[in-house]
Amino acid sequence: MPRVIISGGGTGGHVFPAIAIADAIKAAAPDTEILFVGANGKIEMEKVPKAGYKIEGLNITGFQRKLTLRNLSFPFKLATSMLKAVMIVKKFRPDVAVGVGGYASGPVLKIANTFGIPTVLQEQNSFAGVTNRILASKANAVCVAYDGLERFFPKDKIIFTGNPVRKDILDKKINAEQAKQSLGLNQNKKTVLIFGGSLGARTINEAVLANADALLGMKDVNIIWQVGKIYFEEYKNCRLSGQKDIKIIPFIEDMDMAYSAADIVVCRAGALTISELAILGKAAILIPSPNVAEDHQTVNAMSLVNKGAAVLIRDVEAKEKLVTGIESLLSDEVWKSGLESNIKYFARPEAAKQIAAEILKICAKKGA
Repeated sequence: MPRVIISGGGTGGHVFPAIAIADAIKAAAPDTEILFVGANGKIEMEKVPKAGYKIEGLNITGFQRKLTLRNLSFPFKLATSMLKAVMIVKKFRPDVAVGVGGYASGPVLKIANTFGIPTVLQEQNSFAGVTNRILASKANAVCVAYDGLERFFPKDKIIFTGNPVRKDILDKKINAEQAKQSLGLNQNKKTVLIFGGSLGARTINEAVLANADALLGMKDVNIIWQVGKIYFEEYKNCRLSGQKDIKIIPFIEDMDMAYSAADIVVCRAGALTISELAILGKAAILIPSPNVAEDHQTVNAMSLVNKGAAVLIRDVEAKEKLVTGIESLLSDEVWKSGLESNIKYFARPEAAKQIAAEILKICAKKGA
């Protein structure tokens, strides 16, 4: 019976691919025992149990790049997380440990390496994260979604798989008409989906509110606006609230429904989001977050822009260019269709299955 630990998280961009990998493993080998390890207080501690998997939490946080008192507690949290990782790995005895990036993957995969347990990394972005870069030298395989990652990882360990996406996105069975009806939107209007990742994005929220009059003036448009749970109280009664065809929500549980309803999408340029847009062939305006390591979201976005597969608005220009971008794209069907077609180049619907196959191949070699 194969036993697999999947570790990492912190954002939906790490958590949802991890769950997709777990689902693909279970589909291929139903008797596999899977244990997740995440960071206490992060999104994985809610989403993983909801997906039907067990999870253990580490009291780990990231090291802040700017000077802050929070860094004083980092060595202590790292030490305690390493000790707990030892206990988890000893008790669970995995055949393979999988790291998807994020705070928790470092301690778990480091301990797995120490015990001689094979490891597999999954790197979502076009600019590799620090944790994966540190762990790559001892990994058995590194599954990637972008070209050019040889500058971060040993070339002989890289496997180009693409990014795993949520099963409900892959299994999309609902059309735009049904989605609009379910969401209570006007069937005769085009729909714009605006969101800032699983946690929300302040800049995007501020840009939407700053352009409230212009958006209210777009009478032929529905708007689905995910503000993020931490921002919902701030925006639930704003100028755009109470409008029949504008939905302000904290978090989108049924992302497949929102995508199906959308004619265009305005969002950050996280790797998971881009993978979902590509599989669904959605025209997108990307506003990369400047608050991520090595500005990797801009690198992600430029991979699409260079192939005519998306529109980019820089974070500092969001208030100024948001409405113009939306109006221009909605009014130019040829441009929109071109984006929808070109972004499909980046689609890798078999990513989760391919990563699961690599993991199970290693388990088989161990006789699991």
